[in-house]
Amino acid sequence: MRIVTGAVVLMTMSACGLSTANTADPANPGDNPANSVNPGAIPVAAAFYPLEWLTQQVGGQDVAVTGLTKPGVEPHDLELTPQQVGQIEDARQVVYIKGVQPAVDEAVAAHAADRAFDAATLVPTINAASEEGEHEESDVPYDPHIWLDPSRFATIATDLGERLATADPAHAAGYKQRAAATAARLTALDGEYAKGLATCANRAIVTGHAAFGYLAQRYHLEQVGIAGIDPESEPSPARLAQVADVARQKQVTTIFTEELVSPKVAEVLAKEVGAATAVLNPIESRPEQGDYVSAARENLTTLRKALRCS
Repeated sequence: MRIVTGAVVLMTMSACGLSTANTADPANPGDNPANSVNPGAIPVAAAFYPLEWLTQQVGGQDVAVTGLTKPGVEPHDLELTPQQVGQIEDARQVVYIKGVQPAVDEAVAAHAADRAFDAATLVPTINAASEEGEHEESDVPYDPHIWLDPSRFATIATDLGERLATADPAHAAGYKQRAAATAARLTALDGEYAKGLATCANRAIVTGHAAFGYLAQRYHLEQVGIAGIDPESEPSPARLAQVADVARQKQVTTIFTEELVSPKVAEVLAKEVGAATAVLNPIESRPEQGDYVSAARENLTTLRKALRCS
């Protein structure tokens, strides 16, 4: 996703209008389908899928989440309609990661700065320069893909519960209970990753772009991005040669591609080094089936196979 300075807002299940929030069981908020929104639900705006998912888990029936980015669309491609700007202005909370979507950043700064929840301020971030390597510098100093580390996402869930409780004191207990349940679910997912990636024949992951720095850092993997943090950046011939050399040296058997980004460069590289390709999902958009947790588990299965984990 392209990185630009600003503030980003929460997204939901459709690009326009209020979506139906989950009526979640606090003990397992991800298991319930969406039901009708509580008439007293507060409006919350969400910039793109992982933040939408988190807000629906924590907010449950007490929030009506407005989505700004359509499924299947790269978040940075978003252009806001006047209606969406109005939804940002009306939101009681706007959950964002500063620096991802220029249009959202501008709208938040103009209309909702006092109600903006920047998830990136709650957890340690990775310096973008360390992820870029030979690539051009990013427009913000940190890698924004914080949701790919379930442990960081659990911290954000807990704080989001506190913020929603402050915005809607009448339902404070529900927000805090669901936040705790969501954090516990993410902590369990973190444990699955730690166990599943503890013993692998290879620990190097060659990715289409450098979106997996938090995942790599958390589980002691080595990310080698063909492109930088921005998936639309074009790697130079020198960078491609460098990645090919690393792939051979590390005996990499799989080059990872993404659903929302052209796989052509990765496929050419894979052919050159004699590797297969597989999709590793940065979970920036709603999966066709399942949710954030199921997509993360699919990633774990893909990684275990590619890295030959026991």
